[in-house]
Amino acid sequence: SIRKLRTNAQLTESDLADLERMLGEAGIGTPADVERAKHENHGLGLFVRSLVGLDREAAKQALAGFMNGKTLRANQIEFLELMIDHLTENGTLEPERLYESPYTDVNALGVEGVFASAEVAELVSILDGIKRRAA
Repeated sequence: SIRKLRTNAQLTESDLADLERMLGEAGIGTPADVERAKHENHGLGLFVRSLVGLDREAAKQALAGFMNGKTLRANQIEFLELMIDHLTENGTLEPERLYESPYTDVNALGVEGVFASAEVAELVSILDGIKRRAA
């Protein structure tokens, strides 16, 4: 289950039950703590992924389709690398973060200053897909 979280594979109900069982067996928090973590993080899978992050290659693979066939400018590559770094460390990336530092350090407008509207929508869709697979 944890490998699936790290590699951006879709979790099943069985995987989520395994995660909950593992946390209980490891003595990591009470059942009430687990329920609170589920609630505050919109699911146990998202909570655990926030702890373990996303494998760097999985993050790159998630964005590979977006990059294929495009000739990217230096600032676009830098922006995507920042996204990959964030996904690797935190497991997910909320789209509103793309309008904050360090993304606004690349362009003051954030993602919209670096990519066209259709590309922004595609990136948001990719981020949503990454999040859904852990939920």
